[in-house]
Amino acid sequence: MRRAGRRCSASRCVKRVARPVHSGSIRCGLPRYRHHDKLVCRLDQMHRVMRVDVSRKGQDQRMRATWIGVVALGAMLGACADDNIGPNLRTGESAYETIPAPQGEPRVQDYRIGALDTVDITVFQEPDISTRGVVVDAAGVISMPLIGRIQAAGNTSTQLADLLAAKLAERFYVNPQVTVTVASSVAQRVTVQGDVKEPGIYPISGPTTLLDTIALAKGESEDAALREVIVVRYIDGKRMGAVFDLKRIRRGDDADPAIAPRDTIIVGHSAGKSAWHDVLRAAPLLSGFGIFAQF
Repeated sequence: MRRAGRRCSASRCVKRVARPVHSGSIRCGLPRYRHHDKLVCRLDQMHRVMRVDVSRKGQDQRMRATWIGVVALGAMLGACADDNIGPNLRTGESAYETIPAPQGEPRVQDYRIGALDTVDITVFQEPDISTRGVVVDAAGVISMPLIGRIQAAGNTSTQLADLLAAKLAERFYVNPQVTVTVASSVAQRVTVQGDVKEPGIYPISGPTTLLDTIALAKGESEDAALREVIVVRYIDGKRMGAVFDLKRIRRGDDADPAIAPRDTIIVGHSAGKSAWHDVLRAAPLLSGFGIFAQF
């Protein structure tokens, strides 16, 4: 039996039912979606929540399609008056105080040797004591013929070369010329996590920026939240973090921050995009529903 003008049973739905196809069935804003028992549709635009519950008499099966739009973290961060999220996480202008933009061109030779790094030592015209592939031990010490053990960690390659030359000049050589090269570095790496195509640990050499590290990970994924890119760094023994907007950096509105060895870069995940894609794959009939057009 057909009846017109019945309201949806959902308390918050404002749609009127227009000529149900079957007695007891309800049509509520979803074109061409029908069933035999009941459809409860609740639409809340403020929180962008849609739930569709379908139950059928005499059956235990239930289908539920849920889409929840999440307010972006970046929007919440931008609303903070002091640009501070907790004691160690900053955004806006404060982010560049924690993770500054590059100041000129940092020099590769400014890198300080660390434990487990590998160095090559060359003494000019003295191949017998020149050594390749010397590994800095866990205590930061290396061993060299004629000299013995010497502290390497904490020195630049130039400083270590000067120390070695001074030791050789004490008893063995006149004005020795020593060159130290860092062959491989454990410390010269960054970690890229989150919504990038290839998360992982990547070696860096020379000046490196945030955009450079994203490129090392083959770029961001489809559902990445580009306004929520966090750089984590240890400063004076404290784990500090800053939030950057990759879109503004690419447009040139914000500076591209300098990345230091051992930094961790975390690209946020856009839950709204992900949920939207999942809903379209799971229920293509929802693709024409108006509220999704803005996402």
